[in-house]
Amino acid sequence: MKRFLRHSFTTKSLLKKTFPKKTLESIELVIGESEKRHSAQVCFSAEASLSVGDLFRQKTSRERALEVFSLQRVWDTEDNSGVLLYLLLADKKIEIIADRGISRKVESGIWVEICKHIEENFKKGWFEKGIINGISEITEILETYFPRNGKPIENELSDAPTLL
Repeated sequence: MKRFLRHSFTTKSLLKKTFPKKTLESIELVIGESEKRHSAQVCFSAEASLSVGDLFRQKTSRERALEVFSLQRVWDTEDNSGVLLYLLLADKKIEIIADRGISRKVESGIWVEICKHIEENFKKGWFEKGIINGISEITEILETYFPRNGKPIENELSDAPTLL
C-alpha cells in the first residue's frame, strides 16, 4: 500500500522539478564528455512512477530498467556496449543495465556499488550531483574495459537524458 501511494503522488511534474532543463543539459554534457574517453555509449533515463498495472504486478525497478533498456534500444550498438542509468523516482531506486559486451568484462557487483553511491547522494537530496558522479564512476570503468584506442567518436545513441 505504501508503494502504491508513493507512486500515486510522484508525478511527472515532480520529476521535472527534480530534473529541470538546466540539470538535464548538464547531464547531457557530462555524457558527451564521458563518451570521448571510451568507446561505449551511456544513456540516462528517469521515470516518476510506475503504472497501476505494473504496481499490481509488483514490477521492480530492475525489471522496468530492463524494459527501458530495450525500448530505448540501448542494446543496439555496434560493439554491444550500451549502458543505461535508470532512475525510478517514486522508489528512489537507481539501476544500471549494461549490454552483453560490457557484461562479459565487468562484474555486476561494480554496478551495484555505483548505484549505492548515487543513492547516498539522493538521500541528501542531491539528484544532479548523484547522477553526474555516477556517470563519472561509470566512465572510469568504461575507460578501463572499452578504451577509445584511436577509434573515431561515433555517437550511436543520444546523449540527452530521457524523462519518461
